[in-house]
Amino acid sequence: MFALSRALIMRVGTGLVGIFNNIAVENISGFKLLLTTELMLKHEYYKAFVAYAGCNMVLAAAAAALCAFIAPAAAGSGIPEVKAYLNGVDAHSILAPSTLFVKIFGSVLGVSAGFVVGKEGPMVHTGACIASLIGQGGSRKYHLTWRWLRYFKNDRDRRDLITCGAAAGVAAAFRAPVGGVLFALEEAASWWRSALLWRTFFTTAVVAIVLRAFVQLCSSGTCGLFGEGGLIMYDVSAAKVTYSAPDVLAVILLGIIGGIFGSLYNYLVDKVLRTYSIINERGATVKILLVITISLLTSICSYGLPWLATCIPCPTDASASCPNTDISGNYKSFQCPSGHYNDLASLFLNTNDDAIRNLLSTSTVKEFHISSLFIFFIAVYCLGVITYGIAIPSGLFIPVILAGACYGRLVGRLFEPISKLDVGLFALLGAASFLGGTMRMTVSLCVILLELTNDLLMLPLVMLVLLISKTMGDIFNKGVYDQIVKLKGLPYMEAHAEPYMKHLVARDVVSGPLITFSGVEKVGNILHALTSTGHNGFPVIDEPPFSDAPELCGLVLRFHLLVLLKGKLFSRDRVLAGDEVLRRFAAFDFAKAGSGKGIKVEDLDIEEEEMDMYVDLHPITNTSPYTVVETMSLAKAALLFRQVGLRHMCVVPKSQGRPPIVGILTRHDFSPEHILGLYPHIRFRK
Repeated sequence: MFALSRALIMRVGTGLVGIFNNIAVENISGFKLLLTTELMLKHEYYKAFVAYAGCNMVLAAAAAALCAFIAPAAAGSGIPEVKAYLNGVDAHSILAPSTLFVKIFGSVLGVSAGFVVGKEGPMVHTGACIASLIGQGGSRKYHLTWRWLRYFKNDRDRRDLITCGAAAGVAAAFRAPVGGVLFALEEAASWWRSALLWRTFFTTAVVAIVLRAFVQLCSSGTCGLFGEGGLIMYDVSAAKVTYSAPDVLAVILLGIIGGIFGSLYNYLVDKVLRTYSIINERGATVKILLVITISLLTSICSYGLPWLATCIPCPTDASASCPNTDISGNYKSFQCPSGHYNDLASLFLNTNDDAIRNLLSTSTVKEFHISSLFIFFIAVYCLGVITYGIAIPSGLFIPVILAGACYGRLVGRLFEPISKLDVGLFALLGAASFLGGTMRMTVSLCVILLELTNDLLMLPLVMLVLLISKTMGDIFNKGVYDQIVKLKGLPYMEAHAEPYMKHLVARDVVSGPLITFSGVEKVGNILHALTSTGHNGFPVIDEPPFSDAPELCGLVLRFHLLVLLKGKLFSRDRVLAGDEVLRRFAAFDFAKAGSGKGIKVEDLDIEEEEMDMYVDLHPITNTSPYTVVETMSLAKAALLFRQVGLRHMCVVPKSQGRPPIVGILTRHDFSPEHILGLYPHIRFRK
């Protein structure tokens, strides 16, 4: 019952945040675009640019200030960090309440500022942050705690809840509940249990219900400018899906293009991120100035490039009003006379969601000039590259979908004489190819796109283009999230062992010196080890008179030692404490602390005379740690370490008559940098 209530709060909370994000973005962007359009209609073009660029820069500066001063960890997508956390990397502040706050409001401000970014990646991070906040019983720092949640404070429960939170974020961002489950399975989670399948499915189902309820509420006009465009849904089901051999060839071509463009995109993003990391080290002010500079450049492109387009006569059979003077629509008038529209303005002077909807529009073959599509693709591709990495919450899904849909529609126009597919469907396939080429996902992307576009008949072609683009991209480099994880220095463990690991055994990579404790240890020895090292786990060795011979008792964690020392359950003699520890401490005292809430060595107040006293470690020792024999293949040890989700693995000797433990393997010991540093020539062995 507790678990169900906790999960329900997380799911409803993620759904409400998704609704808030969409309503806020639509209303803020709508106000900005209405102001710009009104000035354009009065032919006050310079004032229109100043208003448009000014609004963008103010919003961008606000988003950057939040990131720079409150939560730097909130910058970027957040998916690489969540992926690393679910792999066992507990990086600083990535799931803190301050990060959640900045992620929500910074994402709203950044997307509203007109950047070529999306709110979908940040929604995944937001869902994970909400799950983490609930999973750790709230936040003591901000005086938000719930006592009944304390019973779930362990690594596995929190990891499962954050996996559900990531799935809920995808469901809230894309209105794709099944896609959210598959995203968590394919991309986010490193460990998957059968119980997680129905939990994530239940999570995304609740989110979908919450979203549906608010969409119904907002359809009556009670949410301001929020309307159909707020929650992404690109319905292409009206187009007739028939295809022949030339169409399949075009799909193969799109897959190849997507793989090439996607791998190039990943390469450029990697280089830009390395450059920005150097710039951002200069302080918060420099971060904000960089964001404002990119905002101004984006505004110049969005407002200036439509002047290169020629005015197009409105189609006589247009289903929407033409020209359009609202905040969204296919036919933006911009500077054109009555009865004409500017196709580039219909893409640039819109929210990113509406621009994608325009590109995916069906039965509008001649709506966009080929030259306009080419200009928009180049601009979005370049702006997407240089925008990711600045100090704002920014998702990669929307820029990639925008660019992919653009060249997909372009290919559709070129194949128009011999193709039976609608150009809007070509745009969908282009978006799929670019997504596959950058992110290297297949199943989850396929289902997300089909849920987005409401057209199951496109399933075979979407599957084909994703497989081709992923295969093509893998030839050149890794997926964009994998590259970002590596760039951030997060020690992510891959699902497979490196080939050279089969030539090594566990003892070959054990780091030293090994620090061990006796079952009943001196307080001074423990304090010295905690002060002089950053180790998180220590082997406990039982020696006579507590055992017949030295033997491995188990593993004790740093945090548990700190709790025990702070409680000062010491004795002058080297004796067992018995049940005294259980009477003095509650089980909750040893539960995993949330971010920033743990006891530190500096918090201990140990008197000089207490340094020679003893403390019994048996009650807090894990007496069944995972152990491997020293001669086990390093490749097997690495797979076991990852699949079980360990932080420590004890290496024990193969023969008797030796110390009961050889060393401890941690995530660091499996890293290529550590192994190749010890054995630089082993990478060349087959």
